[in-house]
Amino acid sequence: MSRRVVVTGLGAVTPLGVGAGALGERWLAGASGIEDGEGAARDFVPEDHLSRKEIRRADRFCQLALVAGSEAVAHAGWADELPLSGERVACIVGSGVGGLGIFEAQHDVLRERGPKVLSPLGIPMLMANAAAAAIAMRHGLRGPAYATVSACAAGAQAVGDAVRLIQVGDVDAAVAGGAEATLTPYARGCFAAMQALSPSGISRPFDARRDGFVMGEGAGVLVLEAAEVAAARQAPVLAEIAGFGSTADAFHLTAPEPTGEAAARAMTLALADADAEPADVAWVSAHGTSTPLNDAAETQAIERALGAVAAEVPVSSLKGSIGHLLGAAGSVQAVATILALRAGRVAPTVGLEEPDPELGLDYVPGEARKLAVRGRRALALSNSFGFGGHNVCLALAVDA
Repeated sequence: MSRRVVVTGLGAVTPLGVGAGALGERWLAGASGIEDGEGAARDFVPEDHLSRKEIRRADRFCQLALVAGSEAVAHAGWADELPLSGERVACIVGSGVGGLGIFEAQHDVLRERGPKVLSPLGIPMLMANAAAAAIAMRHGLRGPAYATVSACAAGAQAVGDAVRLIQVGDVDAAVAGGAEATLTPYARGCFAAMQALSPSGISRPFDARRDGFVMGEGAGVLVLEAAEVAAARQAPVLAEIAGFGSTADAFHLTAPEPTGEAAARAMTLALADADAEPADVAWVSAHGTSTPLNDAAETQAIERALGAVAAEVPVSSLKGSIGHLLGAAGSVQAVATILALRAGRVAPTVGLEEPDPELGLDYVPGEARKLAVRGRRALALSNSFGFGGHNVCLALAVDA
């Protein structure tokens, strides 16, 4: 039997503020961090958290990851000293794009001033694995360290990969999550060209008027430990990563497979991994991007996976509050979902005001509500789907 994996630390930097607490509290309160059509992490000032050298040597996505990672490590009680050998701790941090900001800036330098004045750190700063490397170096994590790069499923995939490493005994703990900072001219232009962005600048998942996603930036990081390792040091357990499922649509580079079959299978795999049934699910924390195709396909996936109980399970999307954080979305969502579970609440889908008659689930409009626990633990499914047809589902559990 594989080892249980628990969460002992959480960290986040998002459009709702710096810190996991701000993310959880403000989502439950129905707040939005979206301004002028984007979810920027406006409260994040690098100089408040990082040294000049760290700022100079890190793209913004890496800076966000470092701050979220340090919060998670401190939350787990690891700030002064690791509770186990660094060789037994993995560091996996996903990103859909990596250091796009530094790439654009250095390309301008190349065109305007020539190659001789390019930064020698240009390539290391744009690498998608830079965040995992930076966190590992800061905290002395010498187990497996790498990035998952599976578009908007990358952060959740990183958590799932870390769970598997712990379960099979390759490591005893991991720092895992995702980071993204693509509020740049190139990214804005490309997403607009593919007509993926909301022309109205409003994120309203599952709403009849939804017209595209709103870009956001941020990072979410979790500290994961084998349950017996956490128990041995008497660490407070925040949640359990009870299940993980990952599949591919094998359908289209950007559009979801419309029937939701492969996405549903990811949810079913996560439930089986958690030794749970659809009737045990208290909440689905949805990918819910506010695009016409995604929200419809995800609804079908949920209906397929949960069957007869689907209409009874609340479904809500964090993206109404913070926009779409791309490769960071899944890990930020996992952090926020755990905090809501611990508060005994189902967070609302901010921006949902006009129900879509074609979508028939309970999407939690308006305000948060009390979580209806089904059984001995509060179990939520957290969905993440990415360009390329990547589907990830995490089953998150908190003792009732």
